[in-house]
Amino acid sequence: MAEPSDIERDLQVLSVELRRLEAEYNMYFAGRVPRPPFVTRTRVDGLFRKWDRAHIESLSLRFRFATMQSRYAVFSELWDRGMRAREEGRAGPFAPARTRRETVPPASDRVVHVAAFSDPQGESDKLRDLYESLMSARREGGEPVVDFDRFAGLVRQQVSRLQHAGAAEVAFRVSVAGGKAKLTAKGVRATAAESGEGWGDGPSARPPRGN
Repeated sequence: MAEPSDIERDLQVLSVELRRLEAEYNMYFAGRVPRPPFVTRTRVDGLFRKWDRAHIESLSLRFRFATMQSRYAVFSELWDRGMRAREEGRAGPFAPARTRRETVPPASDRVVHVAAFSDPQGESDKLRDLYESLMSARREGGEPVVDFDRFAGLVRQQVSRLQHAGAAEVAFRVSVAGGKAKLTAKGVRATAAESGEGWGDGPSARPPRGN
């Protein structure tokens, strides 16, 4: 078996580091760690800069790199918004519910969790974290919880639908608006992010009702 090339090795590292960065930012904005993940983000930025300036001969590896780059851009914009809000002393998209109720109208979104999937079947830990975040937000608003298997099935359907529409990965965001939890999905293309239907925006996108 041939040894992996430099780009193949770095893409493997990027895949791991991006998952770690998502988890670390979620923990930071949830107040579970005291500092933002600057060290992890510096490593990720360095790898993206390295290969953004380089020529990648393989079409499939170029596509994979561009997909990761697009996904990173989607999440970086959200993380930076949260960081700017903290620095300016105002409620941002990740602010706790109590803070947002005191500073902004109830209809404003509070982002609880973000995660991206290319294969939910093989990303069970991330899927479970997404489920727990959504169910916690539903309990907070007095809404019924749903069965994990049904939830996982709907996530797989949403990922499959958006991938058939051209997305390489699908980013999910758990948020609370007007006291109600919602889950939205956005297809991430290799060259640009394209919005998909948000759960709660239409009948086909709603999570099942609790028993």
